[in-house]
Amino acid sequence: MDKKRTAVTRGNRLLGAIPPASRERLAPYFEQIEVKLGHVVCEAGGVLNHAYFPNGAVLSLLTVLENGSAIETANIGREGAFGLFAAMYSRTSFNRSLVQLQGGLIRVPIKALQSEFERSQHVRNLFVSYSETQLTQIQQTVACNSMHTTQERICRWLLMMHDRADGEDLAYTHEFLAEMMGVGRKSVTLAAQTLQRAGLIGYRRGKMQVLDRPGLEKASCECYAIVKERFDAFLTPPPHAVQDDTHGRL
Repeated sequence: MDKKRTAVTRGNRLLGAIPPASRERLAPYFEQIEVKLGHVVCEAGGVLNHAYFPNGAVLSLLTVLENGSAIETANIGREGAFGLFAAMYSRTSFNRSLVQLQGGLIRVPIKALQSEFERSQHVRNLFVSYSETQLTQIQQTVACNSMHTTQERICRWLLMMHDRADGEDLAYTHEFLAEMMGVGRKSVTLAAQTLQRAGLIGYRRGKMQVLDRPGLEKASCECYAIVKERFDAFLTPPPHAVQDDTHGRL
């Protein structure tokens, strides 16, 4: 990973929700790093020394089984962070964290976040509420993996990536999609061909492009809309909220 010191937090909505006084104390610890597709940020069972706030990149959380197989149970973009459980309770990662969309991350030492978590009730409320919201995504993904077709799941996944990508092109191979979804490559290929024939996506030389966003949303299962609505509600403060209210906004 390339490293560069920076105090820029623009782009990560969770960092933006931290009250100004807390953010000012944390700012000297912010470090901007750039990560590439497929890079492993942390292995399952690994010790975390930092939390990671995406501001361009997207991280995938994979549950890894004893036989080495893995399946995605959540992903994290500009709305959240990886490693907050470590900041609150434990330094051990329960998942493999893999870069799903290359770009930027803001890295913050766990010790600095723990100090602010203990100091500020607002930060405590924010981090616990975020963790609860992420658990909603995990639960919805588990249900989706069990109950919905590969095609519906691909639509959901592409919509989430399209929300977070800076451009229209998504640099994914069928092999990568199959790994994320825990299905065979043939199943992904057949589903992608169906979506391409319907004019919903384009695919060429390892790049996918969303051509018909409304059509893709219609072809997706309900899981995409449910999770998106939950995160949007969490990150939108009520009209009466005060940014530096020590009692929190949630």
